[in-house]
Amino acid sequence: MNKIKAYGADEQGANLKEMTIERRDLQPNDVQIKITYCGVCHSDIHQVDNDWNNSKYPVVPGHEIIGRVVAVGDDVKNYKKDDLVGVGCMVDSCQECGACEDDMEQFCEKGMTATYNGKNKHTGKNTYGGYSEMIVVREEFVLSVPNNLDEKATAPLLCAGITTYSPLAHWNVKKGDKVGVIGLGGLGHMGIKFAHAMGAHVVMITTSPGKAEDAKSLGADEVLISKDEEAMKKHQGSFDFLLNTVPVKHDINPYLQLLKRDSTMVMVGAIEPLEPMHGGNLIMGRKRVAGSLIGGIKETQEMLDFCGKHNIVSDIEMINMDNINDAYQRVKDSDVKYRFVIDMESLKN
Repeated sequence: MNKIKAYGADEQGANLKEMTIERRDLQPNDVQIKITYCGVCHSDIHQVDNDWNNSKYPVVPGHEIIGRVVAVGDDVKNYKKDDLVGVGCMVDSCQECGACEDDMEQFCEKGMTATYNGKNKHTGKNTYGGYSEMIVVREEFVLSVPNNLDEKATAPLLCAGITTYSPLAHWNVKKGDKVGVIGLGGLGHMGIKFAHAMGAHVVMITTSPGKAEDAKSLGADEVLISKDEEAMKKHQGSFDFLLNTVPVKHDINPYLQLLKRDSTMVMVGAIEPLEPMHGGNLIMGRKRVAGSLIGGIKETQEMLDFCGKHNIVSDIEMINMDNINDAYQRVKDSDVKYRFVIDMESLKN
């Protein structure tokens, strides 16, 4: 076992602080990675605060990990020392069930192993995430990062990126489609970039007129203010696809009225009860509401390669590790454009 520095929380709602954790010794199919950058996801905060009532302490968050390979096990075939790699929201799965065979490890029938707060089958303890100096991951869950991308701005692609790319790809968004992205935050800003790169006519749907300029700079062709009843009525029945990134309970009925017949709205943000939905909004037009959770490893690699081809990265603000508690409060206050990324070199200071 290797003892390394990390940042984590000892109990519910506690400030994060420096601590020492253990990483397993290298197994034959393992890749050891020195972490250079790690993104800050709102899920990290939910886990520290136990908002989902499933946290296990200590929590070492972080599942948007970029780093360099420092060692590989004897059976590793696809990675070598100094390769630029990433690790996302998963570090293991059964690799045997129908979901895993279909390259959808996120839906593993035996339960995928989350990058942090999961069950580490090697140690019997919790898994620890990317707010740390180093991580050891089985080869199947390591991702190759295109060398033309900005390393630090690539980190959020491992969660915010795949969370928005996967539904756009799965529902076959294509050139000429009218796509609405609901909510402009860490997820929404990536949704705009991907939909734009796929050739869609992108409409940013927001309650905040002040976000219009940012949305257009990210690639939106139009901005629709959802509080403007006349504007909403003008767009009724015109959207081929809606990507709903709103992270809290809200009323989806007005958005359903925007969909064309046989079109879909996909939820990726709100993991909680929503306001009651009027069945007529689905029945009148054979419309659909669906959900999507990150993506499998194959699709995540596809997303990274797509980003390399189109030079897509996240808009970020860099912080040092000792600024993490302030950053958490700013995320809660929606005061970041659009993702914090930690310079992990600062953990050594």
